[in-house]
Amino acid sequence: MNRHLGWLRATLVGALALLGGCAKDIPYETLEQRYANAASRYMDLASGVRVHYRDQGPRDAPAVVLVHGFSASLHAWEPWVARISDDYRTISLDLPGHGLTRTPAGYELSPQGNVAVVDEVARRLGADRFVIAGNSMGGGVAWTYALAHPDRVRGLVLVDAAGWPEAGRGERPPLAFVLLANPVGRALLRNLNPRPLAEPGLKSAYGDPALVTPALVDRYVDFARAPGRRAQLTSGRRPRGAADPAVFASIAVPTLVMHGEEDGIIPVSASRGFAGAIPGAKLVVYPGAAHVPMEQIPDRSAADLKAFLAGLPK
Repeated sequence: MNRHLGWLRATLVGALALLGGCAKDIPYETLEQRYANAASRYMDLASGVRVHYRDQGPRDAPAVVLVHGFSASLHAWEPWVARISDDYRTISLDLPGHGLTRTPAGYELSPQGNVAVVDEVARRLGADRFVIAGNSMGGGVAWTYALAHPDRVRGLVLVDAAGWPEAGRGERPPLAFVLLANPVGRALLRNLNPRPLAEPGLKSAYGDPALVTPALVDRYVDFARAPGRRAQLTSGRRPRGAADPAVFASIAVPTLVMHGEEDGIIPVSASRGFAGAIPGAKLVVYPGAAHVPMEQIPDRSAADLKAFLAGLPK
């Protein structure tokens, strides 16, 4: 067995090294120059986390908090922000281990830690009650938050959300996710250049290759090269969770469940499960869309979001 693992490790190291080799970390100062904008703000939390966030739209309007997926950043929500921030206060943030958010040495990623970060940021921004929306891993954060803080949630939006316990793996998981699932693969990902894996992984997530531009690939690769980021993301404790299906029956807030029918990472059966378990939840399935409908079909998905928001009790 050890001989086979050694052969696998050597083969993967050789193949990935030929494709991209090793890559040094990129300082946060450089990343901020590239990817922060005029709306970017930073908040130092009690845990030592320095959160990058954007708080856009009228401050007295109903608030929507947007939580991105694994290896992504708040940039994933920009298409929705552009379409809803005239009417809604829109708060997006980079979770620990992602984007421009910095974490102290030894910080461990966890679903509970992500929920705590979202809660502290929202409270300190004065968002007392809000709609929380999450994509993929961020969907897991969103429903976990709704269970932990039901008094603070006006509505819940799950977009190709992670955490349905019976979902299993999609038909076309990116190679990076396959490598993350075993210790040999994680060891490789900690040091090698993420670029060879980025483009095919993003094409799997986005569905439409035309959306996977050089700028998009650069952003994902650059954020993966933030100081200590690869070691953190490959720690073996991926920040996603699952619960017994019966738990979701206790979610009492209006819920919108969205899913791209062609999602090869999280199967549409997961969202069907969420919608069936959460009382009164509405399910929208998008034919032809993949894992990130808020980016792939922003007009249609944002219109569905706005209709949901407009129908919430005041």
